[in-house]
Amino acid sequence: MKNAQLKVVPAVPTPAPAAETAPPANALDLYVQSRLARLTGGVSPIAMSLAFQDWWLHLSVSPGTCSELAARWLGGLAAPAPAETGGDSRFDSFAWRQWPFSQYVHGFKQAERFWTQATTGVRGVAPHHAEVVAFSARQLLDMCSPSNFLWTNPEVLRAATASGGRSLLNGALNWRRDLCRHLAPPGMAVPEPAGSSYVPGQDVALTPGEVIYSNELMELIQYAPQTAQVYREPVLIVPSWIMKYYILDLSPHNSLVRYLVQQGHTVLMLSWRNPGQHDRDMGMDDYLQRGVFAALEQADRLGGGEAVHAVGYCLGGTLLAIAAAALDSGEHAPHGKLASVSLLAAQTDFSEPGELGLFIDDSELALLDALMWDQGYLDGDQMAASFQLLHARDLVWSRMMREYLLGERTAPNDLMSWNADSTRLPFRMHSEYLHGLFLHNDLAEGRYRVQGKPVALTGIRTPMFVVGTERDHVSPWRSVYKIHLLSGAAIDFVLASGGHNAGIVSEPGHAGRSYRSRPAGGTGYSSPDEWLAGADRSEGSWWPHWQQWLVRHSVRQRAAPPAMGLGRVLGPAPGHFVLEH
Repeated sequence: MKNAQLKVVPAVPTPAPAAETAPPANALDLYVQSRLARLTGGVSPIAMSLAFQDWWLHLSVSPGTCSELAARWLGGLAAPAPAETGGDSRFDSFAWRQWPFSQYVHGFKQAERFWTQATTGVRGVAPHHAEVVAFSARQLLDMCSPSNFLWTNPEVLRAATASGGRSLLNGALNWRRDLCRHLAPPGMAVPEPAGSSYVPGQDVALTPGEVIYSNELMELIQYAPQTAQVYREPVLIVPSWIMKYYILDLSPHNSLVRYLVQQGHTVLMLSWRNPGQHDRDMGMDDYLQRGVFAALEQADRLGGGEAVHAVGYCLGGTLLAIAAAALDSGEHAPHGKLASVSLLAAQTDFSEPGELGLFIDDSELALLDALMWDQGYLDGDQMAASFQLLHARDLVWSRMMREYLLGERTAPNDLMSWNADSTRLPFRMHSEYLHGLFLHNDLAEGRYRVQGKPVALTGIRTPMFVVGTERDHVSPWRSVYKIHLLSGAAIDFVLASGGHNAGIVSEPGHAGRSYRSRPAGGTGYSSPDEWLAGADRSEGSWWPHWQQWLVRHSVRQRAAPPAMGLGRVLGPAPGHFVLEH
């Protein structure tokens, strides 16, 4: 019980405009709240109860709305079951159109429509509370879908009959293996399904390169040239610190790094170290100074003083935008020159963060801060659970139906293996990020500080290439598009098909890929919908479009250097940090 002793600890530091801090927190409060967070998976029951109370009380004094809901429900009961399933992939099979399964689908879809109507448009409910209630209703309905149960799923019954019950036995074995893996004590080796793990340096992250610089926070990898001539400006990639960097260097056929190197670019990649409890006090400024700025200085030396093409993915793009604003402001020490800034699925305005914002309010963050205070970090599995909750229909319930009722294991691939290779987040950094960016939107509103000095995205004049993805639940593309309102730089915006990961890992030749683009410039600002209406759709990958943009912002080529890292290397790629668990 040493964590429960009464003492005063510093409040969570946040990049507030006047360097103000909240009142100090009591350690006993933090201890109790951290245990509550463990019990609820980090979801604040107080925030949930406030949202439902707000919705229910306002609905109870809206008799007209209640009457309309009742009439619609009774009208739906009287309507015959439709032959179609409304485009829901869970009910695509023809067997769902047969009685009695068609009635199950009809009742389920009616319940979906009812709760959608009941949780939206109630006068007086705070928008955030309405979104929380609607999201919760969807999650509960998806959990009760007839596709999730043996006796109401015709596909499961047919498979069980055809296999003589073998599919159900296989599903039970799959469930037992997963349960044993979940309950295994920390450090205990539990066999994984065959082929489920792709090892960096053996199966993924195979592009040849060398670690040319390292500090306590990151390793910097330079990739070996694969052409006789290379562009003079290096390409420095800043990945998100909530993921391993090799999302951009997966298998050889879908590696963005390999593609750039084969086009004659000198590519450098940050590989963030997986922090532990002793790193609890590392903050956003540490990631900026010892991460982006340190890597930029190395890229500057490597390029002989040439400007650098800087690329940031997800939170790495947010950090890169902060770095570019600091450098272009002239108020901070120069760390190198930027030839261009490319932001891939990266938000700079967090006023509309999508469904991820449902987990961001004062109550939620108080509970999460307490959990991170106790652990010293946010565990990667805890963050992964939040992302799974956003897409529980596909990532939880449909997967469980397939693996535990049909007895079919999902075929592993490099992207799934990378997604399971989680990382931890230091207490201070993640708290500063959630409070300063997500909750208070300090970066977009001009309150964010770097080393005590304010930075503004309006000061960025470096040309920018910005990519959003159509089905992004982490960085919604309309939120990404808001960089147009924040920066005075020339911006080329591209909207790629796919989601947050698959939309970026969109190699040439990948079937079904497309992107939308529109020439930069024009007459003033266009809203996201106006931009979308006027954009041209192109089949294929956006990578060549971007690479040609990089070429237009490069000067000339030169002979590839005979040695990497100016002759000083620390070891071969993928380095050591990416292998840490």
